[in-house]
Amino acid sequence: MQFQGRKLRNEMKYYLHAFEYTSLRYKISTLLTMDRNSVDGDGYGIRSLYFDGRHEHSLYDKNNGIFKREKYRIRIYNGSDAKITVERKSKFGDYVCKEAAVISRQQYDAIIAGDYSALSDSVHPLLQDFYSALAYRAFRSVVIVDYIREAYVYEPGNVRITFDKRLAAGVNTIDLFEPDLVLEEALLAHQTIMEVKFDDFLPDPIRKLLQPEKHVRSAISKYVICREIGLKHFKT
Repeated sequence: MQFQGRKLRNEMKYYLHAFEYTSLRYKISTLLTMDRNSVDGDGYGIRSLYFDGRHEHSLYDKNNGIFKREKYRIRIYNGSDAKITVERKSKFGDYVCKEAAVISRQQYDAIIAGDYSALSDSVHPLLQDFYSALAYRAFRSVVIVDYIREAYVYEPGNVRITFDKRLAAGVNTIDLFEPDLVLEEALLAHQTIMEVKFDDFLPDPIRKLLQPEKHVRSAISKYVICREIGLKHFKT
């Protein structure tokens, strides 16, 4: 689906109990291929630093169900600086668009230090927009979101099913590479978040396997969950 020049994908989210996760994981692994970025059977680590404006619009737009909204984040994988990306996730109702651009460790360090000029000469449209958000719209880093992602892919329909586990919020720093990062668990021990993303249709084999009508769809935001934990520690 195209909207305002962007390719949008469907996105459905569900909370799963441990027994639901175990059952679905087994079924999905028999039909879908595990994401090639997985480091083991548990998946791979994702750690993201989220940014928000002076008036907390990313937080409140989500909580208020605003039709069109966006979030900026810097993301790393498995704690490594081998790949650092700036991402913008835009939501249009039930549809999502994710854009990404790679930055260097030097650019990242400069951003964390408050020197946004490291992005000022970028020719990538997303990095230009991110620079403007930081330099002129008073965006600043607000929370680290950390979790393990177990991801499976299915080529027809460009389907991606993920299980996000051990969701936690960073509560003592905004540096993704801080060795003494303190994380606070954000979900109950038995909970897993399942996300189902696809293009224009969900193929019948996947629909029959997932039986989405048997699960309660939820408006889950890992950013909001972790941000609320952060707000308990730091009243900003």
